[in-house]
Amino acid sequence: MVQQVTSGIKISVETNFEGTFYKNYKVHFAFGYKVTIENQSKDSVQLNSRYWKILDALNKEETIEGEGVIGKKPVLKPGESHTYNSGCLLSSPFGAMQGHYNMVNFTKASKFKVYIPAFKLSAPFALN
Repeated sequence: MVQQVTSGIKISVETNFEGTFYKNYKVHFAFGYKVTIENQSKDSVQLNSRYWKILDALNKEETIEGEGVIGKKPVLKPGESHTYNSGCLLSSPFGAMQGHYNMVNFTKASKFKVYIPAFKLSAPFALN
């Protein structure tokens, strides 16, 4: 598990390998990840959008931007947390992800970024 705190918002990420499958005559490696967003600040905040950079061992880079997370824009009061599960496909058994969430602080009426620490994606069969 990796963790990072930005402006009182703690991000924790756990990963797992889901398996391989073939699509369009190519093998794909499926990874799942669970993110917990915990508000350790004194202010109420809302997650509005996300930005991800996904890298695989073949130097393929993909960026993803979008509204909320899995169709939600959670509001977190002090002490509250939000957990969600998602996933990605890689062309290789190794990779990494990192990014940030764009959030709003309701108390200060300001926007800010919460950084998602870089985390590794690796298929267990490919490790020594």
